[in-house]
Amino acid sequence: MTAGSLTERELKAAGFDLLVVGHEYPSLPAWVRTWSQLECEVATFQHSPVFQHASTAFDGTRSRLYCYSPEMIERYAAHLPVQELAVHLGVNEEEPPATQGRDLVWLGRIDEEKAPHLAVRAAQLLGRRIRIVGPVFSEAYVRSHEKLLSADNVEWIGELGGPRKTGAIRDASVFVYTYARTYVEAGAAVFGESLRAGTPMAALTWREGTCAQAALCDRTGVTTAVPLEVDDETAARALAEAIERAADLDHTEVQAVGQQRFHPMRHFKAMAALSC
Repeated sequence: MTAGSLTERELKAAGFDLLVVGHEYPSLPAWVRTWSQLECEVATFQHSPVFQHASTAFDGTRSRLYCYSPEMIERYAAHLPVQELAVHLGVNEEEPPATQGRDLVWLGRIDEEKAPHLAVRAAQLLGRRIRIVGPVFSEAYVRSHEKLLSADNVEWIGELGGPRKTGAIRDASVFVYTYARTYVEAGAAVFGESLRAGTPMAALTWREGTCAQAALCDRTGVTTAVPLEVDDETAARALAEAIERAADLDHTEVQAVGQQRFHPMRHFKAMAALSC
């Protein structure tokens, strides 16, 4: 946008109170120059655990950074972040009433960082079927865990969106969440998606203060934190225990809590609080 251009003048004349932008924008010099002409607030949510912001990007008031978990708050402490759960809601992904569901579901990209093989092994230990939903990002990862990922209790669904994705989550008895030891989850969409659908979650983490602990409570799921040094088998056994406990939760209550905590309007009002 050219300084002094008609486009810039029209944007300023619109009189915005708040701009909600992608997390990289407040660190881009050209964008910062345009924003400085608008005299409004800016808020952004941190969706990457590694992006480096400019030291002047946020002042905590007029320009604000929001982070999902205590872990992310600590990583971006220099930018005065505010802790807030992120809400993601796709087109035609509104949730029907909860149902008890059957089997287990895991959803995400299939690669080393998301570690679905741990969910599969936990399901095996329980003698339960599990559906794997998502695109393969790493063929090498799939080959390295071929025996587990091709086991009889595993059903590969592929990538889903819209009502089919919502249905795959809603029709499960428990959503199983995993990730790799060294990966930092900035704030996964799956927590809100699962809870709004009424499906309780069993989450494996490698430390405290992650997005799983931030998103879940004893009414909506079970989080088990295992030490980094334990092997995959030990981690899978801990996850299996969490699945059994999560399976006892009431799906209707999970949905009621999830639709309140992960409601788009509540999320926007939190991010716009200083503007109101």
